[in-house]
Amino acid sequence: MKKTLAFAAVALAVLAAASVPTASAEAVVGQAAPAFTLTDSHGKSHSLAGLAGKVVVLEWWNPECPFVGKHYTSGNMQKLQKEWTAKGVVWLTVSSSAPGKQGFVDGAKADALMKEKGGASTAVLLDHDGKAGKAYGAKTTPHMFVIDAKGRVAYAGGIDDKASTDVADVATAKNHVSAALAEVLAGRPVSVASSAPYGCGVKYAD
Repeated sequence: MKKTLAFAAVALAVLAAASVPTASAEAVVGQAAPAFTLTDSHGKSHSLAGLAGKVVVLEWWNPECPFVGKHYTSGNMQKLQKEWTAKGVVWLTVSSSAPGKQGFVDGAKADALMKEKGGASTAVLLDHDGKAGKAYGAKTTPHMFVIDAKGRVAYAGGIDDKASTDVADVATAKNHVSAALAEVLAGRPVSVASSAPYGCGVKYAD
């Protein structure tokens, strides 16, 4: 009898554990943005918790990806970085390319590339183990996220609606990130809160 009760107790415990929802491995619009702590290209630590009250953009970056190249060659990404950081937005460029993978950069290389291109983000964060990228479900470079001042994901997806590597498309594309930031800063609901990301797959370690 005792064995039967013990078995039943174990079975109930297993069922109870199975019913507890597990955390989704991606950022969800309208919900709290996944926490992260990452070191930037200068060795400084940055955490989402430390940016409480700030509007934050996360830009997944691979300097060897032609889709990323489209936005940096045209000057589009730098223009956005300058425009929105001037309005108090914290813009974090994130590199999740693992060592030995396409687009991997150390701090010195990241700085050199950004200087060459005139990058103007707040910081370049190095996510070599991919933990932050996987927590957000970052799939492509670029994959963009806007986090509002309350720490919630306000936008997730592609930078715009022209999924191409053609620089000429930048001029006619609807920029989802810029539109989302304008609405967030104005205290309005984001009209397009999500879209399909496009670009090169993030080069995680596995």
